Amino acid sequence: MIFRALTVGFIATNCYIAGSEITRRGLVIDPGGSARDILSAVKSLKLEVALIVATHCHFDHIGAVKVLKEATGAKFAVGGSEKTSPGAFTKLVAVMSGGSASVPEPDIILKDGDSIDIDDLHFKVLFTPGHSPDEISLYGHGVLFSGDTLFNSGIGRTDFPGCSYEQLAASIKDKLYTLPDDTVVYPGHGPETTIGDEKRGNPFIR
Repeated sequence: MIFRALTVGFIATNCYIAGSEITRRGLVIDPGGSARDILSAVKSLKLEVALIVATHCHFDHIGAVKVLKEATGAKFAVGGSEKTSPGAFTKLVAVMSGGSASVPEPDIILKDGDSIDIDDLHFKVLFTPGHSPDEISLYGHGVLFSGDTLFNSGIGRTDFPGCSYEQLAASIKDKLYTLPDDTVVYPGHGPETTIGDEKRGNPFIR
C-alpha cells in the first residue's frame, strides 16, 4: 500500500494518503487544510485520487476538501446513516465548524459496515460517534484511521455540540478495541499507536 502522512492546517491535523501500488489510485483522508501541500504529495506519489474521506465534519478535517475535489475530480465521502440527507449534512457542517467551513455536498454517505474499495485497496467503515455524531473510522490492511475517536493515550473531546463521552467510550470498546492488538492506529492528531497499547494504557477508557 502506498502511504503518506502529512500534518496540515493550524490545528496540526493528520491527513493521510493511501493508494494501490498496482494501479496508483487511492484516497485522501481528512484533508483539513494546506491543500497545496496535499496536492504536492499526491503528485510526488504519482497517485490518482479517486476518493476524499472526512472522518467527521469538524473544520480542521474538511478545510481543504473543496480545493482538493476541484483539483482532482475525486468523489467526496462522509459518515452518516440512512437518514442523512444533503440538507442535514449542510446543517451539520455549519454546527460542527462554527459556520467557518465551505465544503461541497458529499457524493457518498458511508454507513457502518460499508466497504471502501479502490482496486486492491479495501477499508471497512466503522461508525464511531461520540466526538461528533457523524464520526467514522476506517480499518484495513492492518491499520486503522481513527479520526478524533482514539488518540495515542487519549480520546477526542466530548464538550462540543452533539458529543457524548458515553457514546465515544462505547465506540472505542465495541468497535476499536475488538480489532487485533497489532493494528496500527493513525489518529486525527498526534503520533501513531496500536490497539494493544491503547487497551493496556489509555487512561480515558477503562
